[in-house]
Amino acid sequence: MTTPSKKLSSARLTQPTNAFVEEFTASVQFDQRLYQQDINGSIAHATMLSSVGILSEAERDQIIDGLNTIRGEIDNDQFEWSIAQEDVHMNIEARLISLIGEVGKKLHTGRSRNDQVATDIRLYLRDMASPISEQLTRLQTALLNVAEREADTILPGFTHLQTAQPVTFGHHMMAWYEMLCRDAERLEDCLKRINTLPLGAAALAGTTFAIDREQTAELLGFERICQNSLDAVSDRDFAIEFNSFASLLMMHLSRFSEELIIWSSAQFDFVDLGDAFCTGSSIMPQKKNPDVPELIRGKTSRVYGNLFNLFTLMKNQPLAYNKDNQEDKEPLFDTIDTLLGSLRVYADMMNAITVKPDNMRQAALRGYATATDLADYLVRKGVAFRDAHEVVGLSVAYGIKHQKDLSELSLAELQSFSDHITDDVFDVLTLEGSVAARDHLGGTAPNQVRKAIKKARQTLS
Repeated sequence: MTTPSKKLSSARLTQPTNAFVEEFTASVQFDQRLYQQDINGSIAHATMLSSVGILSEAERDQIIDGLNTIRGEIDNDQFEWSIAQEDVHMNIEARLISLIGEVGKKLHTGRSRNDQVATDIRLYLRDMASPISEQLTRLQTALLNVAEREADTILPGFTHLQTAQPVTFGHHMMAWYEMLCRDAERLEDCLKRINTLPLGAAALAGTTFAIDREQTAELLGFERICQNSLDAVSDRDFAIEFNSFASLLMMHLSRFSEELIIWSSAQFDFVDLGDAFCTGSSIMPQKKNPDVPELIRGKTSRVYGNLFNLFTLMKNQPLAYNKDNQEDKEPLFDTIDTLLGSLRVYADMMNAITVKPDNMRQAALRGYATATDLADYLVRKGVAFRDAHEVVGLSVAYGIKHQKDLSELSLAELQSFSDHITDDVFDVLTLEGSVAARDHLGGTAPNQVRKAIKKARQTLS
């Protein structure tokens, strides 16, 4: 299966393109993944051209049949891509002409590769939003499952990576869930700008043909139409915005990864990630390395790099289209592939995670995590907060010296620091008492965690 060797856009040139330049400037090696969107856009364009009388119905049908034949060839790996035709658009058009003859040459009436590629990229991003959203929902669901299972499990909550207050593991998972909710909202909002039709802007000034852009938008499912032809062909804000969303999402996954790496270490031993998501060492047989979260932490940097690649690509371009914009696709494609893979493996990993409640509890007991509860207790007894803070500080210092947690101090020992302390103090010094006391919207109490999970499942369904 071959395409014509003569370039469709070479009539102006008197000499053939240098072989290396031809390869250097071609994009078909990577933009061929846009073939579905390119064919769909061309079918809509041909349909519109027929409706306004530029193509006959017979010509329209020939073109559409030819395009669908090409789609089948590509789907079945029977299409021969040619660097000589530069990109996905010219490869498909050249093949169409070889299939149906002169009629195929009429397809490009009223459009340019400039508005064609802008349309293809928007269609592709719109199409990829669905699998990204599905994988994001899979991860959110996995987090909800872990949170529900571990709603009563207590671990130390940290600030500055120092033990701060006891929290439930379910509450911690719901914090991750909330981050992903914002990411889902950002993706949905980003789609408003993506789902805008540039086709009809032609090269930069519009076209002299009486086209119907509203019909094209309707056929392709675009909600809006680009209102200025210069901006339509040169705008890549939507791609930058998408990569910005992806960077924030990867940043969240990287933060999750950092905690999983710490928690799965021998020093913490809070969780087991599952052998399927770890590797061994080539020299140290005892090692179980958390490769998946480490790699996702690393892949975050490449998504950041892709974002700044696009920013830098656009920062000094005059209107309208420039060849520079060919460089927008590879970072964008890489971001999509990285994001999809990271979300998929993260959801799988969270579904396989094993939590170690006893180790978490022992860690919470070691860090005087209920010190704030003792201070709150004293305030409720009428002690000024700053005085309560001092009492608790002295109590902790005493506990450290005698290697006792606050809950292990006797009533007499505690009363030596304040006569406001009575035997009901032990109700607040336990880990369970501490988390249960925070029974309000957004609090770590198991009751609140379960309410948050129930609400989240309703939202996701």
